[in-house]
Parts: sequence; C-alpha cells; structure tokens
Amino acid sequence: MDVFTREHGMVGVLAKGALRGKKTQAGLLQPFLPLSISWRGRSDLPLLIAVEARGSAPRLAGRALYCGFYLNELLYYLLHRHDPHPGVFELYESTLLTLLSDQPIESVLRNFELSLLEQMGYGLALEHESDNGAPLESGRHYHYIIEHGARPATQAGKHTYRGSTLLALAAGTVSGAEERAEAKHLMRRIINHYLAGRVLKSRDLFKYAYGRPSS
Repeated sequence: MDVFTREHGMVGVLAKGALRGKKTQAGLLQPFLPLSISWRGRSDLPLLIAVEARGSAPRLAGRALYCGFYLNELLYYLLHRHDPHPGVFELYESTLLTLLSDQPIESVLRNFELSLLEQMGYGLALEHESDNGAPLESGRHYHYIIEHGARPATQAGKHTYRGSTLLALAAGTVSGAEERAEAKHLMRRIINHYLAGRVLKSRDLFKYAYGRPSS
C-alpha cells in the first residue's frame, strides 16, 4: 500500500493480513481518509503495524471523486519516495476539501497543479518574458517553453497562449471558456512533460464517465 505522509513523504508499506480478519484495519485503508499510522522495518516495504483514523474522509462523488483520483496519481508519479513535502501534504488536504465546495473544478485543479510544481521546484514564470524580464502584455500571444518561460509569438497558433491567460493563471483568476481552455492546454503539456510518458488512469476514467478528461 502506498501512503502519503507529512513527515516521510510517499512511503510504501506492507499491510499484512489487512484483508483477512482485521475488519477494522481493512475499513480504514481507503483513499482520501486521513490516518495516523506506524510501521516497522528498514526495507523498502516495511510492515504496517498500527493504523487509526484521525478524521473523516471528504465525501467526494461524481466529478470531484475522479479529480481526487487525479490528485492521487499526480502525487504518486511526481513525488520521490521518502522525500518529505509538508507543504504539498497540506496542499493536498486543503484541495480535497475544496473539491467539495462550489468553486469550479477546473480552477481547483489548476491551482493545485501550479502549487504542486512550485513546491517541487518547477514553478512557472507566468508574468514576465523569459529572455528580458519584460512584463507580459494581456493582448499579446506567447509561446511557453517548459523550464524556460514565455516568449513573444509573431502570431496566434496551436501552441501559443494569450498574455491575459498566463497572467490570470498566475493570479488564480482564470475565467471564461477561452482562458480555461488555454490554461488547461498549457498545464496538461507541462504535467505530461514531468510525467515522462506515464499515463494517468484518472483521465481515462473521467473521459469514460463524462466524455472528456477533467485535466
């Protein structure tokens, strides 16, 4: 079982016998449920020896549930094992609760993705040109070079983004169908870059259920 912990980061543990006779423990080993756990052993797969709930799981359903699975997959693939990220842990907990709110789900996901990349050291430069530091202009179009930044484009194209979209993404104020589409396109490119070819099953689940991926 893979668990995301505040002090130790992503950890794999062996929950021996959890599904055989230990009904209480088996019921606690569920996605999204905050737990207090302890394990024993120094191997890459130590033995889980104690688990208890430290709160209730957010009641995610529908689109929010699939988005929760998406968050889990991002953490699983992007974080290194045994590398603590307390800030990411708190971001994850707060985002799960925000998925229950009336905030637009795409805005919640964009904010999570941006914050996750920032705390991993891959923050995006969305307010200034990469080459000369000039402020982005709302009315101009830009290319976004991953791990480099924004560069002016001579004309709009498939892989260009309006300055207004990049600035809104940085400020967390993306609104309108065109801005949302551009922000989603950019963040998917960047997330895919760091996934390095790994496929997210949650995208397929969401597409199967709703006809299009959420992220």
